[in-house]
Amino acid sequence: MTKIILRKRKDQPVRRFHPWVFSGAIYKIDGDVADGDVVEVYAANGDFLALGHYHDGSIAVRIFSFEKKVLHQDFWNYKLDRALEYRFRLGLTQNPSTNCYRLVHAEGDGLPGLIIDIYDKNAVIQCHSIGMHRQRLEIARALQHIYNDQLESIYDKSENVLPKQYAANIHNDFLLRDTESCIVHENNHRFQVNWVEGQKTGFFLDQRFNRQFITPYVKDKTVLNAFCYSGGFSIYALQAGAKEVHSVDISEKAIALTDQNVELNGNFKGKHKSYAADVLQFLKDNTKQYEVMIVDPPAFAKNLKKRHNAVQGYKRLNKLALEQISSGGILFTFSCSQVVDDRLFYNTIVAAAIEAKRNVRVLQKLSQAPDHPVSLYHPEGSYLKGLVVYVE
Repeated sequence: MTKIILRKRKDQPVRRFHPWVFSGAIYKIDGDVADGDVVEVYAANGDFLALGHYHDGSIAVRIFSFEKKVLHQDFWNYKLDRALEYRFRLGLTQNPSTNCYRLVHAEGDGLPGLIIDIYDKNAVIQCHSIGMHRQRLEIARALQHIYNDQLESIYDKSENVLPKQYAANIHNDFLLRDTESCIVHENNHRFQVNWVEGQKTGFFLDQRFNRQFITPYVKDKTVLNAFCYSGGFSIYALQAGAKEVHSVDISEKAIALTDQNVELNGNFKGKHKSYAADVLQFLKDNTKQYEVMIVDPPAFAKNLKKRHNAVQGYKRLNKLALEQISSGGILFTFSCSQVVDDRLFYNTIVAAAIEAKRNVRVLQKLSQAPDHPVSLYHPEGSYLKGLVVYVE
């Protein structure tokens, strides 16, 4: 196995269990190596440190084991079994009210580059590294093992998140049968999920707790769900007794899915209206004051180079929301841009409130659901941040 030898005094992050080796920390590579290869990482003094997948880039090695292991099928069975045990402890497995959850959350589960979401008896794999994609068949076998061959389908949806040169030669494909969609339950709410056609793996599972969190605030209130996608927050608001809910998304497919999900959950005729529109333009044209607003945009920045523009975008968006929310209203605002950390997001909302000239109190800080865990040694895994604010 190829050995990655680190420079002197560059081994401390790995000794502290951080799962990334940056290219600048490497002294030499002992052996031939290609993107996706499994490599051993050693300190300058010869100490073995870790096993990981190599990639010729800024993050050169993504570590999946700090112990020497033989990568037989048993290794992948063990890693996924540990992930499933954690979800069992969270009360997510065999849960009659919720049958969709994230099984593997990359570094948070010790498997950088790998995402696995479960929708009832269907698994969706998304590999963000070439190394994990090359292990997809072992991962699929491990899924069948830990679920006792009860899965109805396993879908690999990695094409759009892998490096372009590699992705040009692969396609999203089923690794087990070919179920494309199903109706899932989340806290007794019903959602149609299509992992082949939908965004990400089909549904935004990371907002589960935050969707539940809005319910005490929406009874008999007018609610705006901006960037609604499939209507998650809208369904929770309607079920919790909101007087009126408006859902806005630029995607007509998303709006059609939102309307379908509203129908799945009851008769809300006259209480829900959806708009296929650009959210910023909708807010600029809007004359209605909402009592509760949910602003949950897609990532405005996926790398550091775009962070400044992203911050300006979040400020413009939240300024419009704060200007239009009614006195005594509550704003739920989110960012899923990993490069915009908690403090920067908080300061951006402060800047938006100053420009909107509103008196604002912070009620709560929000984050991703616990089935999207953050390793203590990898704080970069905390990507979703939210603020709940009261606006006078």
